[in-house]
Amino acid sequence: MSLYGAIQPLLFRLDGETAHDAALRALHCAHALHLTRRAAPLPGRAVRVMGIDFPNPVGLAAGLDKNGAHIDALASFGFGFIEIGTVTPRPQPGNPRPRMFRLPAAQAVINRMGFNNQGVDALVANVSRSRFRGVLGINIGKNFDTPIERAADDYVACLRKVYPLAGYIAANVSSPNTKNLRELQQGDALDRLLGSLMDGRESLASAHGRRVPIVVKLAPDLEEPAIEAAADAFLRHRIDGVIATNTTIARDGVAGLPHGDEAGGLSGAPVKAKSTQVLARLHAHLGDRVPLIGVGGILGAIDAKDKMAAGASLVQVYTGLVYRGPRLVKELVAALR
Repeated sequence: MSLYGAIQPLLFRLDGETAHDAALRALHCAHALHLTRRAAPLPGRAVRVMGIDFPNPVGLAAGLDKNGAHIDALASFGFGFIEIGTVTPRPQPGNPRPRMFRLPAAQAVINRMGFNNQGVDALVANVSRSRFRGVLGINIGKNFDTPIERAADDYVACLRKVYPLAGYIAANVSSPNTKNLRELQQGDALDRLLGSLMDGRESLASAHGRRVPIVVKLAPDLEEPAIEAAADAFLRHRIDGVIATNTTIARDGVAGLPHGDEAGGLSGAPVKAKSTQVLARLHAHLGDRVPLIGVGGILGAIDAKDKMAAGASLVQVYTGLVYRGPRLVKELVAALR
C-alpha cells in the first residue's frame, strides 16, 4: 500500500476542506525534511505546446494551491507543469464554510469555495520564494464584489503582476461559485475581456521581452452554439490555448448521494463525459489552431487517453489526486509516454 493509501482513511474522516489543508501542510513538512522525491518531472513524452516545452503532458489543475504556497512540494509528484490560483487582485475569504464535500461513492467532489485566496501580491511573493523552475501556470480571476462590467480591470490587474513569473496565464471565467462570473464566457462580455487581456499582454511582452501565453478556462455546461461562439472569439483574439473544463453545475451521477444536492461545482468522475464532450466540440471548431488542455474526471490512464483522443495536447488533474494520490501522476505519465 502507498503512503497516501495508508493515510487516506484518516483524511476522509475530516471534512473536505480541513483534509485538504492538512494534506498540504503534511506534504510541505515532508518536503522540508527531504522526505519527498527530488522535485523533477517524471520522464515521459515531452511535448511543445504554446511555444513552451513541457517535459511530460500531465499537469496539476488550479484550485489545489490557490496561493502558490506549496509549489516546490507539489513539484515532487513529477508533474510536467503546475497551475496555481485562482488568484484575485485583493484578498478575499470566499464563501462561508462548509464549502467542500467529498462524494466517495461517485469519486467526486462538490465545492463552492468562491475564489478564497490571499490576493495577488501574496501569490507573487510565494512564487518569488519558490525554487521551482518548471512550467508554472497562474490562474487569475475577479474579486466577488467587482461588478461584472468592470471584470476586465481585475483580470488585467492580475495579469500585470503575475506576468514576469508565469509560464502561461489562465483566465478563469467559468467558476460557478462567483456570482455572474460565467457571463464572461459569452457574447460581448467575452470579446471585451479577451480584447483587454490581449492588449495588456502586448504591452507587457514589449516591456519584459517575452510573450507569455494566455489561455481561457471554460465550463462543461456550455451548449453547442455557445461553444462555437467562444471558439470564434478565441480565433479572433488569437488566444493561445483553452482549458476544458471547469466544474459542472449538473448533478448527473450524484443524485441521491450524501451531499449530492449541495450547491457548487461538481468535479471528479461524474464530470468526465460532459467535459470530454466540450473538449471534442472545441477541437472540432478549432482544429490544431488553438491548443487544448483537457481536465475533468481523470482518475486513471484510460481517462487521460480519452482526453487526448478528444483533442487535448495536455491534461490536468485535481480531484483524481484526492482519490488516487500521487501515484496517479506516475500512472498517467507512463500511459501517455
